[in-house]
Amino acid sequence: MRVNRRTSTMVAGVAIAALTLGACSGSSNGGGSSNGGGGSNDEVEVFTWWAAGSEKAGLDALVGVFDEQHPDIEFVNGAVAGGAGSAAKDLLQSRLQASDPPDTFQAHAGMELLDYINAAQIEDVSSLYDEFDLREAFPADLIDLLTQDGQIYSIPSNVHRANVLWSNSAVLEENGIDPNPSYASLDEWFADLDALQDAGVTPLSVATAWTQVHLLETILLADLGPDAYSGLWDGSTDWEGAEVTAALEDFERAMSYTNDDRDGLDWPEATQMVIDGNAAFNVMGDWAVAAFEEQGQELGTDFAAVPVPGTDGVFDFLADSFTLPTGAPNPEGSRAWLETVSSLEGQTAFSVAKGSIPARVDADPADFSEYQQSAMESYGQDTIVSSLAHGAAVPVSQLNAITDATSRFTSGAADLSTFQSELAAAVATS
Repeated sequence: MRVNRRTSTMVAGVAIAALTLGACSGSSNGGGSSNGGGGSNDEVEVFTWWAAGSEKAGLDALVGVFDEQHPDIEFVNGAVAGGAGSAAKDLLQSRLQASDPPDTFQAHAGMELLDYINAAQIEDVSSLYDEFDLREAFPADLIDLLTQDGQIYSIPSNVHRANVLWSNSAVLEENGIDPNPSYASLDEWFADLDALQDAGVTPLSVATAWTQVHLLETILLADLGPDAYSGLWDGSTDWEGAEVTAALEDFERAMSYTNDDRDGLDWPEATQMVIDGNAAFNVMGDWAVAAFEEQGQELGTDFAAVPVPGTDGVFDFLADSFTLPTGAPNPEGSRAWLETVSSLEGQTAFSVAKGSIPARVDADPADFSEYQQSAMESYGQDTIVSSLAHGAAVPVSQLNAITDATSRFTSGAADLSTFQSELAAAVATS
């Protein structure tokens, strides 16, 4: 899906007036409940993959607001660790199939929800958009992206940008590269990666399979442009075409600059390589900004954050969101959590801690960090496309197949021609 937005009002429309809240874990009960339909009316089990780093800090801040807004309901933490939610999603699916849902669960807004919708595992929450005045609070374009056949099945807590290139300014400067780089194309970037590699520096850090898919989507976006990239998901771009082949060749080249231990790392470790000066660059979503800032890094001095080369003017969109599962043990608790998630206070606390930007439209960008202000500006004026790796572009089943194909390719178990055919087959799967 692609949306063009050129209205200056949207700059203010995706920020929120800041509310200072300490990170608070609320009344967490650790690993969550397994009581199926017998949940207590005075507690809500919230199932997420926010178990570490800035993600946990964001959840803690959100729980702090929930405790203030709903002091009569106990928060039960169902967080499950695992990069991009892979472990959490597997466990969640087992629970849903066993009719043992949590009261609410995290999911990426967009096509990731389609499998849950088709399986009748989540309920339409459109009425809550009216009850909480969210049709005015959220941008109309975001509402459109969230709507499936006239119904809405989740409430976003924030908005993230996926196509961000992070770099260590000192490492670049030591190797004769602009410490605040800007690249018009992948070829310009690859020239600097060659220089870094020749100097014995790890040019580009990456981690486990989902982060490699994240890198893949940004390379596809850079080479194809927003229209053809979006066409990969609606069938108007030929996966077997020469332009895709060229993009996959660029992905193969990008992977040649990466660390050998990548499959044993998750995104925080890959980001930390850049922070520590053990790698020059990392491609990651803007949740990474919190990791830099928490360690005293200053944007423009210690690190840089720019669009992935070749993607300037494009905002690769994803949003965390929460659902109302069918048969939730405590739907009133679910409703209370969804109210906090969508509230001005909740979205402020969450985004300040996590490094995202709010989905709401009643904000002052000055209340957020320098990076967040730049993200707000881009979101307000750039071309919006849907992230592959983070559930906005394709259903879970297709993403799983793409991830498997990518792992085979980056591990050397498949050549480029096979990789391209497997990607085409994965997206063709209904």
